[in-house]
Amino acid sequence: MKAAFRFIVAAALAFGALAARAADYPTRPITLVVPYAAGGGNDVIARIVAEKMSANLGQSIVIENRGGAGGTIATRQVAKSEPDGYTLLIATSSLAINPSLYANVGYDPRKDFSPIGLIASSANVVLVNNVVPVRSVAELIALAKQKPGELTFASTGTGSSVHLAAELFAGMAGIKINHVPYKGSGPALNDLVGGHVTMMFGTMASSAGLVKDGAKVRALAVTGLRRSALFPELPTVAESGLPGYESVLHYGIVAAAGTPRSIVDRLNAALNTALASDDVKQRLAVEGAEALPTSPDEYAADIAAEETKWSEIIRRSGMKTE
Repeated sequence: MKAAFRFIVAAALAFGALAARAADYPTRPITLVVPYAAGGGNDVIARIVAEKMSANLGQSIVIENRGGAGGTIATRQVAKSEPDGYTLLIATSSLAINPSLYANVGYDPRKDFSPIGLIASSANVVLVNNVVPVRSVAELIALAKQKPGELTFASTGTGSSVHLAAELFAGMAGIKINHVPYKGSGPALNDLVGGHVTMMFGTMASSAGLVKDGAKVRALAVTGLRRSALFPELPTVAESGLPGYESVLHYGIVAAAGTPRSIVDRLNAALNTALASDDVKQRLAVEGAEALPTSPDEYAADIAAEETKWSEIIRRSGMKTE
């Protein structure tokens, strides 16, 4: 009984201390962990919003890059961090994808985090080498059915958003296309340009130059439900041959589970104020991303929906990684 009483008292004191700190939040710099190397899309998105959020919060936000194991190492670390709002994670759809992809990912995307809010969404671009005799998604599907198993698609690695976008496409279209994984977008796009692979669901940022040039690859469509402001002339996959198709990468910010709601709401307000800025919208648009302000609860629902959707694609395709 005495031990149980001491535990209750200790827990109450700890909760009280955390509540007191929450009332004054933030009183020191905040760390925003990017679970990938510097220079990539996640890093760029993080820096765009961190600058404006810092001004809104009155404290600096320090970007810390911790790459490794497809982002799972840093994600586990943030899940186990102190739930005080001073350690945050820039999250993408991989937060919900990786538990199905890795055998022991070490976190539960629904239980181990307090969602702060979504930042933006970014679609992919369906690209084919210019020698491929198709000019629409419908023609691409028809060609794949004429030549089952002969078409190849490049990706930036097993389980990447680029890979999953293609797997979803193949499943919905009822076609067989062969996966050729690469270590990054550069090598994948180089082989697409060289004609070593048939197609690729490239990211907006990495594909923009090639799409605008048009000399080596042909863009057929974008993978969102709406046309992209970056390529308004391109139809969506859904409107050009595969109704109902959607594959977009979501960027958001999460904290460790148990972060006081007052801190979560403070961070969400700072994030959404940043996303309302014309400057932030324009900088995101350059990266092929569209601002997507949400509440913490809306982001939690999005994480759950993403896990449900992509876990089924991963299970059906049989993909796994170490």
